Amino acid sequence: MSASFFSPSSNVILPYAFMDLDDTLFQTKRKINAWQMATDENTLVCAAVNKQKEPLSFMSARQNAFVNWLFASTELIAVTARDKDEIRRVKLPFASWQVLTHGALIMTSEGAPLKIWQEKMQLALTPLQDKLNSLTDLIQQLNNDELTFTPHIDHFCDEELMIYLAIKHPQKDHDALATLAKKLPLLIPDFADDFYIHVNANNLAILPNAIHKKNAVSFLLETYLDPNRPSFGFGDSLADLPFLQGLDWYGMPARGQLHDHLNASIQPKRNNIK
Repeated sequence: MSASFFSPSSNVILPYAFMDLDDTLFQTKRKINAWQMATDENTLVCAAVNKQKEPLSFMSARQNAFVNWLFASTELIAVTARDKDEIRRVKLPFASWQVLTHGALIMTSEGAPLKIWQEKMQLALTPLQDKLNSLTDLIQQLNNDELTFTPHIDHFCDEELMIYLAIKHPQKDHDALATLAKKLPLLIPDFADDFYIHVNANNLAILPNAIHKKNAVSFLLETYLDPNRPSFGFGDSLADLPFLQGLDWYGMPARGQLHDHLNASIQPKRNNIK
């Protein structure tokens, strides 16, 4: 086997950068304080606004520099739980594909839903509508006014379908959500045949198995993107890991659920080092 040696080339191939957004590229001030991020209040850059168009999420100076580098040096593809309305509140100049609503939607660079993916998701979601409605009723019975839950709905080929259920705790009681996440599969027969649960901080999502960032990213890579271009990505949660593992390289911010999980798994090994 013969191979040539590396030689610098001006013919740079831009990689695809598949990037989670919230808590990866930016975060709320509450999380900036909770994570004790090294940042100066005066250098924060607003990255997203709330429904009232008020600043909500921010980038530190380092995050701002990183995001500028991503836009200048890669084809940045957003991969996010945000839906079509929520992504509009992110004030970043996206110009490529977008994977939205945990992978239920793929948006083209022109900002339109990818029709073939819409059809696939319609086929997957239509048979689950009765079960999703039953889940809604069950959670209402369990609620006792302690939880707030939101059914996420969108149009697929002109048919309005429920995609998944999102649940939050008003007092941000993460333990209460974790307890609910363990309880639900035991209350619903054959739960794992159709659904999975993702919990991260004060967010609990009950999602159909077909709805996953990994499925949408894999479809893009296999069907629409150039296989000769390298790919990498970043994400902060355990739910990001499956799509990240389908890329050439991947990483995470030095904080958040995925970082904490990795840190906890290697901590005992560190303690055994003499």
